[in-house]
Amino acid sequence: MARGNRSAFDQLYQRNAGWIAARLRRRCEDPELAAEVLQECFLTVWRSAGGFDPRKNAAAWLWTVASSRLVDAHRRRQARVRTTGEPHESALTSASAEAEYMRSTLSPELADAVHRLPPELHAVLKATVLDGMTVRETAALLGIPEGTVKTRARKARHILREALA
Repeated sequence: MARGNRSAFDQLYQRNAGWIAARLRRRCEDPELAAEVLQECFLTVWRSAGGFDPRKNAAAWLWTVASSRLVDAHRRRQARVRTTGEPHESALTSASAEAEYMRSTLSPELADAVHRLPPELHAVLKATVLDGMTVRETAALLGIPEGTVKTRARKARHILREALA
């Protein structure tokens, strides 16, 4: 694909578009936006295929590209919102796609507890729970051993249980 082989791109798309689309729809309530992001993802992959390290996990790379495009799409959408008069401070910042998803699906207490997790635990929880990645995919995405993913996930669950008790 890095050499412009359209057949290789078609195979990559056929093998991965379904699961990426499903994950995008879980994180984005707007099906049209999710479809747009899917197309942007594969366009980005086509253009940057030469930079992909074949020793890395392709699925993790694809999901990283897709989730980044989703965040970009949410930011573009927020930027289009116009206010009249002096903007309120909250209008100057926009919530991430993840924050919007959590706000719409989790209780306020749980969303707050997740938000307060240390970054390394939050990253593992985001990849495994919100993005639906396996331990192996999460390890490849974050560049850490699988055992570390399991340990961090267990620690995150423990912290969340205590916060909600």
